[in-house]
Amino acid sequence: MTRESAKNVEKGSCQVSDILEVFGRYQIFQYVLICLPSVFVTMIDINYVFVAGDLEYRCRVNECEDTNSTSAFPTWWPNSTRDRCMRPVLKPGITSCTNESFTPQLTECTDWIYESNNTIVAELNLACQPWKSNLIGTIHCIGMLVSMFVCGWLCDRYGRKPTLVVCVVGSCIGQLKKFATTWDLYIVIEFLEACLSGGSYTPAMVLLLEICGRKHRILSGVLFAYFIYLGESLFACIAMFAPYWKTIVTIIYSPLVLFVFYFFLVHESPRWLIVKGKTEQAKATLRRIAEANKLDLNHEEFDDLNEAQLKQKFNITDVEVKERLAAVFMSKEILKRLLVSTVCRFTASFVYYGLMINSVLLPGDKYTNFLLATIMSFPGELISLYLMNKIGRKLPLMVGYVMSGVLCIGSGYVPDSMTWAKISLFLFGKMVIAACYTGAITYTMELFPTSARGSLLGLGSFASRVGGMLAPLTPILSTVSPTLPSICFGCSAVLSGVLLTLTPETKELPLMDTVQQVEDSIRKAKEIERSQRT
Repeated sequence: MTRESAKNVEKGSCQVSDILEVFGRYQIFQYVLICLPSVFVTMIDINYVFVAGDLEYRCRVNECEDTNSTSAFPTWWPNSTRDRCMRPVLKPGITSCTNESFTPQLTECTDWIYESNNTIVAELNLACQPWKSNLIGTIHCIGMLVSMFVCGWLCDRYGRKPTLVVCVVGSCIGQLKKFATTWDLYIVIEFLEACLSGGSYTPAMVLLLEICGRKHRILSGVLFAYFIYLGESLFACIAMFAPYWKTIVTIIYSPLVLFVFYFFLVHESPRWLIVKGKTEQAKATLRRIAEANKLDLNHEEFDDLNEAQLKQKFNITDVEVKERLAAVFMSKEILKRLLVSTVCRFTASFVYYGLMINSVLLPGDKYTNFLLATIMSFPGELISLYLMNKIGRKLPLMVGYVMSGVLCIGSGYVPDSMTWAKISLFLFGKMVIAACYTGAITYTMELFPTSARGSLLGLGSFASRVGGMLAPLTPILSTVSPTLPSICFGCSAVLSGVLLTLTPETKELPLMDTVQQVEDSIRKAKEIERSQRT
């Protein structure tokens, strides 16, 4: 919006092209509506942390059990073993169980006593099969990866609003998990649910961006992220007070059906309507925005606008500059930036979700630790915004990744007896990687030219999803060594920080439109550096 346009808006008059530049009551109401589903979708996307969480259990020895048997090893259990997956063998003719009643032999266990039925580990009898419970999170992430490929096309083909509503309401299919009696059926439902819930993020974010002006695009990203963090924290509270997994599923999935009313409450993106030639619908939405924000619009002039004129008002062109992917991948500079961006996006997702999932393994109450881990995302987002606007993109990311890596490794080597030291290092590592998560998205968007930005960012998003897929498997590494997950997180983060030395600072640079402009900017920067040395 120009200075003159801003003055006109303040006086009450408004040009057609400035309708979306004013942030008023319409945007506030729509922003709240659009962001609200992300609270529930976020809880769905991390439900496996507690729904499929591990439990304490031990092997059942029917000859020795009584009505008061618990998952704790009883006094009669042989001192030579504490393996919860193996069953000690009784000596022949034993009628009373003591420590001396067993032979040195062990046999594979087939029946267990669980501490509770709070997770599917007990109800689906998944004892001593940690790969099955951990694979549920990976299957969920694969479903979200599938949705990433499909939902973008659905948004462009059928609209942002219907895609958002169908994906959110369709996620109710997750309620069927309560009736699953086998692990195979459970993961099929988990996959289908993730294919739907994962598809809600893109239309929501696109809607937020397309109903506001340039000045408020950062605000839309921050607000959307904060609703996601709110969902993470709320999920921890729900699991804390209602730990039974079927209760959790009921609480987080049931409200989704109410979002069917979004067909009447949420309005389609006017920019999408204009692009698709739905001129009258676009005009109706723009008129609604002007009325809600109390803008003095020249209705006679507005009603006379045709499709071409409306596109011209909002700088929407029918043809965009495209470059062949072959030309993009022949550029060494682009390939270098692509390598850095994919590693950084992978690491941000891998460490962020890995720390969140592994927070339940820290010493102390698992619900409290998970809640603290989610809360640390809030200051991380503010730190990212402040430093990247004040200092730049590259340096804060480099320092952030390295610092997060050091904190992760440090937390892994602090003994459990030093509870607060271990948890503090862990939480600070989570806060810093949260800042890097947001910063990496912004930075990688600025690294690529407009002609190939969508395709290259898609590869970065794919790498991010792969990191999210591997994160749920990291608790298995704890069975090899308690420090192994922390080492993996730390090494990945440090590697990303080192790789960032290969890319330029983008804060003061204009967005490039073509690969040639990227190459020319690098060549010019090298010439300036060479001249300064001489």
